[in-house]
Amino acid sequence: MSTCVTADETLTAALARMLAAQIAPPATILLEGPVGAGKTHFARAFIRARQGDAAEDVPSPTFTLVQTYDDPMGTQIWHADLYRLTDPSELSELGLDEAMEEAICLIEWPDRLDPVPPGAWRITLAPEADPDLRRITLDLPDAERLAARAAFVVAAGQAEARVVPLAGDASARRYFRLPGVGVLMDDPSGSVAPFLAMTDWLRGRGFGAPAVLAQDAAQGFLLLEDLGDDLVARVLARRPDLAGPIHDRITDLLIDLHRQPVPDFVAPLDGPALGDLAALFVEYYPDADLPGLPALIADLHDRLCADLPPAISLRDFHAENLVWRGDAPLGLLDYQDAVAAHPAYDLVSALQDARRDVDPAMEQAQIARYLAATGAAEAPFRAAYALIGAQRALRILGVFARLAIRDGKPRYLDFMPRVWANLQRDLAHPALAPLAAMLAEVPAPDAALRERIARCRP
Repeated sequence: MSTCVTADETLTAALARMLAAQIAPPATILLEGPVGAGKTHFARAFIRARQGDAAEDVPSPTFTLVQTYDDPMGTQIWHADLYRLTDPSELSELGLDEAMEEAICLIEWPDRLDPVPPGAWRITLAPEADPDLRRITLDLPDAERLAARAAFVVAAGQAEARVVPLAGDASARRYFRLPGVGVLMDDPSGSVAPFLAMTDWLRGRGFGAPAVLAQDAAQGFLLLEDLGDDLVARVLARRPDLAGPIHDRITDLLIDLHRQPVPDFVAPLDGPALGDLAALFVEYYPDADLPGLPALIADLHDRLCADLPPAISLRDFHAENLVWRGDAPLGLLDYQDAVAAHPAYDLVSALQDARRDVDPAMEQAQIARYLAATGAAEAPFRAAYALIGAQRALRILGVFARLAIRDGKPRYLDFMPRVWANLQRDLAHPALAPLAAMLAEVPAPDAALRERIARCRP
């Protein structure tokens, strides 16, 4: 994909920093343009961004032909200026041929290359009539989105900020940390508006959603307060002794959340909607030819979940979307899909986590804590909890299979056995006997079945 940008020095450097955040070795970037177009300025910003706090001076390699650098991730960066190259055979003497096979190579005057390496990314800089501007053509994957991200960061007043990629999720959203500034969320899916609405609602009631520092909702960009790296999942992994206090805080958060009137801008997650979501299991999970599954889940929801009014549900409410901040309110992430659902929904989401094991005794203790604080009747709540747990497990199994088969993301298949175990515990509740009977012949996701799913991927 190619895109063109008119840029001053500030935006040129921001483009370089944004590219540095998303590129991985081996990669070759061809920097084209006449003398004075800004090729070295671009390369310098790129290299210093990769080096972060250990950034060095980056002189022009006009006379040395090649300068090499190392970044903290162990990647070698080669910056070459081939203007003075008299014969392509000199490339082997420089070692550039081998470097292009394993390093990140920024090459000025790449017309001296013969041949041009396959798969190289091309950036062309050309002067404009205004001497402070240049026309930059980016010929590389995701070029238009990269340019828009860089322009947003500049418009937000953070042009000099370093950009560091953060782990994403199964969605199209991408996250980048601007150290000392905040977190850039890039969401091309159109869910920025509901995220902003829920952020205002949560923060207005004292919950730990991040502050919005800058926004361009139309393009899908937000600059958010950085809540830190202490995801609850990470804290529990390194401090298992905190499992009790942390789970108490999670349950107490839900208790407080469910005391709030449901906002009028969230959609209901009722029986038919839950059934429709479980249809993913029928569509993608092997040997799950169960056309009646959605209707059965909808019917069970009508029978088992009518005892309590819907409450606000953040939906993706689990330990990797919660941030431990000591005595401060738990930080909240990824809540743009909030709905009005049975109050058990987020409790199930937290205690039947696809990504980590939760001690069954801890699960039962937190259910009891929630019941004691809310006064909900125990028997119907537990029946609803089991149904919602089973529905979520079926949907998640379908999602993980789809991610492997349709999207080429097989890594989620490793979570399937844990989700299946949660499903079996939920199906043991007597109220779910019809659902257990329907699923009795569906195979478990053992290693052979997971391999079978993985072989179906594109």
